[in-house]
Amino acid sequence: MTPATRQEVLGLYRKVLQIAKNWQSASGQIEETMKEKEYIRNEARTLFRKNKNVTDPKLIKECIEECEARIEIGLHYNIPYPRPIHLPPMGLAHKQGRTLRHQEKLRKISKPIYLKSHDEIS
Repeated sequence: MTPATRQEVLGLYRKVLQIAKNWQSASGQIEETMKEKEYIRNEARTLFRKNKNVTDPKLIKECIEECEARIEIGLHYNIPYPRPIHLPPMGLAHKQGRTLRHQEKLRKISKPIYLKSHDEIS
């Protein structure tokens, strides 16, 4: 990891922790706010620790993009949790029919960037 990339990652981590510190839930309830703050801190801690040994520049770039996307979506919608995607069960298959393996491949490709690591830690 280059020093510039390291600084960018550390800056993102600081930014996430600062967001958690200043977070206010949409409902305004104190219990809800504390629960969401704790979720943000735990999610950041888990994902950053999981990826601390990543050395591939392409994979590092993907992780940075995912982090930035989750920050922007969370701030925009005022929801710290990843927004789910809704795909019909067999909605991506062609009319001639495809194997289940192909269906899974299409689902993986169609998954938004901000959900790439969510299934891995859940």
